[in-house]
Amino acid sequence: MTERRDGILGIFHHSDAVEEAVAGLRAQKPADITVYAPLPHHDIEHALDRPESPVRVYTLVGGLTGAATGFAMPIWMSLDYPLITGGKPIISLPPFVIIAFELAILFGALATVLGLVLNAFVFKPKATYAYDPSFSAGSFGVFVVPAEGRGDEVRSVLERAGAAEIRAEVAHA
Repeated sequence: MTERRDGILGIFHHSDAVEEAVAGLRAQKPADITVYAPLPHHDIEHALDRPESPVRVYTLVGGLTGAATGFAMPIWMSLDYPLITGGKPIISLPPFVIIAFELAILFGALATVLGLVLNAFVFKPKATYAYDPSFSAGSFGVFVVPAEGRGDEVRSVLERAGAAEIRAEVAHA
């Protein structure tokens, strides 16, 4: 069953006003801020200052594991069944670089997919939904779940930022 969350929804016509509102709201440290935009807007993402995705760590660990495996496996096989040809050393790293590179890409890609699946479905944060159809028609929205007893402060920040409409909204998490 979905959880209901009472909050305040501000509708804006300009992205600059949304950035100003988010900066003012972050100073108050509300419980939750959700921004709706008709298109991706990187300045708003920077204003929200969300943590970076941990998927890149999965990719790095997978790539390093693949590279280590790409060197360890041929070295182990060469030592287990040595072929001495033309007086060349049994363990010669330059030919193993190709295998290490290919396994680094393979393991990195597989680890990235695993990280995406884990972060999208297993460790999924709860999202709040307080949507208005005008967000698809060019308007921006800021939905805020204020801390206990701080709703008036949130409303004043949204008004100062230039919200076209401010209303109480019930969101579902």
